[in-house]
Amino acid sequence: MTSVEPNAYDPQQVESAAQQYWDGTRAFEVNETSDKPKYFCLSMLPYPSGALHMGHVRNYTIGDVISRYKRMTGHNVLQPMGWDAFGLPAENAAIKNKTAPAKWTYKNIDHMRSQLKSLGYAIDWSREFATCNPDYYVHEQRMFTRLMRKGLAYRRNAVVNWDPIDQTVLANEQVIDGRGWRSGALVEKREIPQWFLRITDYAQELLDGLDELDGWPESVKTMQRNWIGRSEGLEIQFAVRDAEGNTLDPLRVFTTRPDTVMGVTFVSIAGEHPLALHAARTNPQLAELLGGLKQGGVSEAELETQEKRGMDTGLKAIHPVTGEQVPVWVANFVLMGYGTGAVMAVPGHDQRDNEFANKYGLPIRQVIALKALRKDETAYDASRWQDWYSDKTRESELVNSGEFDGLDFQGAFEALAERFERKAQGQRRVNYRLRDWGVSRQRYWGCPIPVIYCDKCGAVPVPEEQLPVVLPENVAFSGTGSPIKTDPEWRKTTCPDCGGAAERETDTFDTFMESSWYYARYTSPGARDAVDKRGNYWLPVDQYIGGIEHAILHLMYFRFYHKLLRDARMVDSNEPARNLLCQGMVIAETYYRANPDGSKDWINPADVDVQRDERGRITGATLVADGQPVVVGGTEKMSKSKNNGVDPQTMVGKYGADTVRLFSMFAAPPEQSLEWNEAGVDGMARFLRRLWAQVHKHAADGTAPALDASALDAGQKALRRKTHETIGKVGDDYGRRHSFNTAIAAVMELMNALAKFDDASAQGRAVRHEALQAIVLMLNPITPHASHALWQVLGHGQTLLEDQVFPQADPNALVRDALTLAVQVNGKLRGTIEVAADAAREQIEALAVAEPNAAKFMEGLAVRKIIIVPGKIVNIVVG
Repeated sequence: MTSVEPNAYDPQQVESAAQQYWDGTRAFEVNETSDKPKYFCLSMLPYPSGALHMGHVRNYTIGDVISRYKRMTGHNVLQPMGWDAFGLPAENAAIKNKTAPAKWTYKNIDHMRSQLKSLGYAIDWSREFATCNPDYYVHEQRMFTRLMRKGLAYRRNAVVNWDPIDQTVLANEQVIDGRGWRSGALVEKREIPQWFLRITDYAQELLDGLDELDGWPESVKTMQRNWIGRSEGLEIQFAVRDAEGNTLDPLRVFTTRPDTVMGVTFVSIAGEHPLALHAARTNPQLAELLGGLKQGGVSEAELETQEKRGMDTGLKAIHPVTGEQVPVWVANFVLMGYGTGAVMAVPGHDQRDNEFANKYGLPIRQVIALKALRKDETAYDASRWQDWYSDKTRESELVNSGEFDGLDFQGAFEALAERFERKAQGQRRVNYRLRDWGVSRQRYWGCPIPVIYCDKCGAVPVPEEQLPVVLPENVAFSGTGSPIKTDPEWRKTTCPDCGGAAERETDTFDTFMESSWYYARYTSPGARDAVDKRGNYWLPVDQYIGGIEHAILHLMYFRFYHKLLRDARMVDSNEPARNLLCQGMVIAETYYRANPDGSKDWINPADVDVQRDERGRITGATLVADGQPVVVGGTEKMSKSKNNGVDPQTMVGKYGADTVRLFSMFAAPPEQSLEWNEAGVDGMARFLRRLWAQVHKHAADGTAPALDASALDAGQKALRRKTHETIGKVGDDYGRRHSFNTAIAAVMELMNALAKFDDASAQGRAVRHEALQAIVLMLNPITPHASHALWQVLGHGQTLLEDQVFPQADPNALVRDALTLAVQVNGKLRGTIEVAADAAREQIEALAVAEPNAAKFMEGLAVRKIIIVPGKIVNIVVG
């Protein structure tokens, strides 16, 4: 057993000794044979960007505190770690550093692993993997081929954001002001073949399952519900004719407001719609517009904010009720990938349609009226269209709608549904905003999609016995194209069905694929399939931890993939995680100097000398290098772009890992943003030094005698009661509330009480010993290195602290001999009294009335009644 000299607190020595012991004893490796209840605590796996940032430290410290606490409460705890290793950042770094993405990635993994270990996390490293390893991604390739055979994976053309310089599809979030986030090139809308997974087949189950996730934040569940976007409506068919009166393929539109159908004055279609392309063949101006519409992104947010643009196609849609011919317009706010690529335009009752109609002089017709407004309005005012629209309430009714006049929303819905279904012009439908998951990337650093293309047989899944399809790692990578797309030898293969010449798919998987099932692989290291029977022991995850920015996409795909694993009979559960904690951001001050061209040079806080007033507020800042002023830019999320990140290793080197962990947990509740403040870090270091000194001073006085609870005086009882009150609060804060900052504050209060406890008697030392042991145990989840060392100092040299039971509050210690009650007169505090814990009501009333200060406010007045709140307040009502 390692030991630490009882001198000044040396965090580097203490932490090195503890970490060596944990590694040597393989303290955190677990298996499925334990008779303890299992607990799977998982923090979202990091991307190996090269170095940890304080956001990582906070995330993984939260997980580690929960994991260590659960171990101390008798659980078999799994806390694993892996690396989300594929993706575009590795390619960009490889271009910059003139290396291969694989080499850059593996080097970063080695460095970040050493950083994580330096922070003392209780991780089972025997389960570690990187998602770029074929031993990992072979399982998602196998899953994909099985989904192909079931029809749940398919290929179709899709309109995407295409970066013409980076030669890749961009996510909506990677398009900034219409340009690629990295290249700055104008993004194009391009229709290319893409592979999809039918997540929409699971839309209703994904929606219903949210009701079972009691341990997830309501905000996350609300975001997922909105993203799934279930809506009930009608799919309505409009016949279409060209200028010569020829009948073309009909238009289908979905609407949740069929009651507004009589207000349709035109139909909008996407620029990629077959009818738009048909009309453009004989209309050069329209063809030119369609070419222009290919510029810009395809996100809904961008479509909402961009200027409305469009053109009349010359085609006419036949209104399914009136038979009226209404024009068919191309509109830039309609996307082919959403719904049917066509929208019935009701400019009298829809903002986008209204803006478009006003720009192009199209008719606007009122068909919904609020009954209350109709009494006061003589004519419909198109500029106040919102006033005439109600969200399906009974206060609205149809007007200007012929036979449907006077019906409310539900009545109109039923009447129109019956009519359209009877005439085969439409049908009731449930629609979802959720779209199938596009899993294709055109870049190199990703898992190869296991498909072979044969001229005779089409797209054929790679046979399972030929998996994995391995991505070559030792490549010359320039970034101007994927090495596997430009390598004919890699592409060349034979068709598994007919044996003829064929080529491999050169797209790679969206990196969400790897992060959607990694949690399950941790449960089954070395398994021949993705998950084996060990998965049902550990799953679902008991506590999942990660940022709120992952609330929609990652967590949606995470839930979807779990259902795929379930349907493949690999797991029995329906959801992947019981509880979810979304930690807040780490924010820090920003500093900069403005350049003549208006740009800013952001300066790292470590290079700035900050001046503060007596209240700690920043009054100015100068650059250390030249002593000249810099601008204080305010607090923002730590990021490379603002150069306001704090290097965790610098902090660990200066203060020690336990101090950094302690500050990360103390500065703010886990769900809130944490403002980085080095003065606060220094305060945590002073606290640990005080604890270190107290324990060593106590131990130097010799072995403490056994505690005899029946032989304690009032002062000893008071300290013991404070110890056990703290134990109860800290256990609740750790286990139920996850309120680590208040747990630390409670321990600090106990430390302050202990510092004032000047009792060197035998029972005084026994009470002190119990308090110090409790403090070391309570702090162990947060400061495990110091706790490891101090546990030995307190006389437990051969006992592993991580296997100690978390202390339990002794009910007998919480019993008070006396109580302090507040005395109020007519509800206002006038004094306090001390009473025996079992004092009779009459005695309490007498002492309260006699309290000197309270008596002053009762002079000349009659006591009408006395209200006693047991253990808290005596309120004397006088008048």
